Amino acid sequence: MLDLVRLSPRPLFPPGGRDLYRRVALLTGMSEGQEVLVAACGSGVTLEYFVREFGVQGSGADEDPVLVERVEARARAEGLSARMQVQQASMDALPYRAGVFDVAMAELGLTARADPAAAIREVVRVVRPGGRVVLVQLVWRAPVDPERREVLARHLGAHPLMTMEVKKILREAGVERLHTEAWTDAETSFRGEAHKPFPDFAELFTLTEKLGILRRAWRRWGWRGVREAMAREVEVHRLLTRERILGLDMISGVRAESPDRSPDTSPDPPEPDPPELDLSEPDASEPEPPGA
Repeated sequence: MLDLVRLSPRPLFPPGGRDLYRRVALLTGMSEGQEVLVAACGSGVTLEYFVREFGVQGSGADEDPVLVERVEARARAEGLSARMQVQQASMDALPYRAGVFDVAMAELGLTARADPAAAIREVVRVVRPGGRVVLVQLVWRAPVDPERREVLARHLGAHPLMTMEVKKILREAGVERLHTEAWTDAETSFRGEAHKPFPDFAELFTLTEKLGILRRAWRRWGWRGVREAMAREVEVHRLLTRERILGLDMISGVRAESPDRSPDTSPDPPEPDPPELDLSEPDASEPEPPGA
């Protein structure tokens, strides 16, 4: 599904939409001048949103060089090159010094080719002590036997974990004050006009757009690759919306002020009620972000 969406010339927010990423900015206290990283930034829609709406200095990393070139071209066209830079990189070897970002967020593509634990540790490494770490990831909603888990991971093109596994990796990497939100249900996570939290390929695009995407997919993968991509999209949509095996979680925390200390393995304290999410429409004078 992500591969097909990434081949679209129309910028689209990843699952969760604008509301989820406004929520990320609220929880992290994102503000003008901060250094913000989006790992597995894909087409750069969320990175551009943070730069435009919150005045941050944005950096992005993605494994796909074609997408990186597209994001760079759009940044130049929109006059954002001074505030928004992207690099091609493996998610388990980010090209940044340790402790340079105020906020680092990882998108769904973080585990497409990298070991989940190694990729998550990299995201934590590049955040300064006291900075915020946010993961927006697919997670298993129920225990899945190892054999089926591996088969589904290959089918998805990603390696979901259970939420408790993600939190364990974060704690061991030195992240504290963990906060988790489930963004699978439409009534809690998406814009008012959305009917499903995970719309399928047929619902996202017009007929003309779908034909254009499939032509690009054919040039890139051949007909066999196109058939496999479409079959995977159907399977992923079923897992998300019918079997409910997979969900979408946002997990955030703060990197410890003393990152060399022993990791905190104590249970999480009860989470306070999160701030109310304002889902009202922006003022008419406010420019619309890409994909809105």
